[in-house]
Amino acid sequence: MTEQNIIRKITDTVNNSVGFKVFTIFMLILVLMIPGAMIQSMIWERNSRKEGAVREISSKWGEKQTVSGPVITIPYKEYYEDDKGKIKYSIHYIHFLPDDIDIKGQVFPEIRYRGIYQAVLYNSKIEIAGSFPQMPLEEINIPPENIIWSGAYVCLGMSDMSGIRDQIDAKLGKMPVTLNPGIESSDVMASGVSTKIPLRQNSGKLLFQFSLNLNGSGQLFFVPLGKMNTVSLSSSWSSPSFDGAFLPEQRQIDDKGFKAKWKVLHLNRNYPQVWKSKHQTESSAFGVNFFVPVDLYQKTTRTAKYSLMFIVFTFMSFFFSEVMNKERLHPIQYLFVGLALTVFYALLLSISEHLNFDIAYIISGAAVITLITGYSISILKKRKLSLMVGGILFILYGYLYFVLQMEDYALLMGSIGLFAALSIVMYMTRKIDWYLLKLDSRDN
Repeated sequence: MTEQNIIRKITDTVNNSVGFKVFTIFMLILVLMIPGAMIQSMIWERNSRKEGAVREISSKWGEKQTVSGPVITIPYKEYYEDDKGKIKYSIHYIHFLPDDIDIKGQVFPEIRYRGIYQAVLYNSKIEIAGSFPQMPLEEINIPPENIIWSGAYVCLGMSDMSGIRDQIDAKLGKMPVTLNPGIESSDVMASGVSTKIPLRQNSGKLLFQFSLNLNGSGQLFFVPLGKMNTVSLSSSWSSPSFDGAFLPEQRQIDDKGFKAKWKVLHLNRNYPQVWKSKHQTESSAFGVNFFVPVDLYQKTTRTAKYSLMFIVFTFMSFFFSEVMNKERLHPIQYLFVGLALTVFYALLLSISEHLNFDIAYIISGAAVITLITGYSISILKKRKLSLMVGGILFILYGYLYFVLQMEDYALLMGSIGLFAALSIVMYMTRKIDWYLLKLDSRDN
């Protein structure tokens, strides 16, 4: 036997080896994970671009809004002795929270577009009423002569001041007051409006009332600073998401919009009614998110996570077709099929940005199934096997669409589907003698 014949025999043995073929397919799957990762990166980039467009729209209308307060803040002097023995003082603030806060709001949402991207904006009419108790000076342990009564003010917090559309109608007691932008102390809230109030040591109960015309986008939250807090919201938005530290105790959602009511006690949060330090009151905020029900980037990301499974099952279909048909397939042909499967996600992403996600899924799936089935007819030489491959792809894409619709049960349905597919493969191949199997078309 010549050296050339030996090399040819070794080459034929390797080429006809099932193990080598499986190894080659495995390496191709690893290679195809690269374009899969590129697709994931493209989805992330498009989602980032969408978020940038939403921020741009919101910045000109009003960002997410968090309303907090009102709060009475009084400055006081705290004396200390410096290094040289001189008596000096620094200004600190003490904060008094209301006894009760009652908020009633009506929200008017709308969708604005920037190119192909959309953002949910809203205008809200908010009425805030309640009362402050008599100043509990016995709780603060500050000498009365150190309190700067002339510096007392009431503040109302808003996270984005650019959303204020009209002058805020405000009353303290029976007297209308004018609110000014800015807050001296950021111990309770970072931004908002305030006004000086004539307080005395024996000041009694103080009623308040505020009327806001406030623009925002995406989210409207409230901070429960009262001993008793009630918030009632209504809107024509039919897909709200109640979020934050507390959920509404009553809610009604239908096609015409929603109504929701919260009731929060001071015992439900982790800060007192009177304090002299800084507290993170935002951690107790609650409210509603206004979001678009179908997030195509989230759905496309979930779809792309199944790309490896699609490649594996499709390659298995071609491999078993190759085994049964005794028609050799080149690794390049496997690679073309894998790239066609990867292109599905690029098609889905690009089409769904302009059409409904379901329609985009049908168009993309039909295009890829048609492409691979037609290619299979050419390389497998048998229409029956090619249609079988197309049928498997149709079942895979159909089942994936079914899983995507069941967000809460997606893991369960996906696991059942994988188990069923593996069971079918094991049953169909139970009589194959893998040791004797060769991929040589001359071997019967």
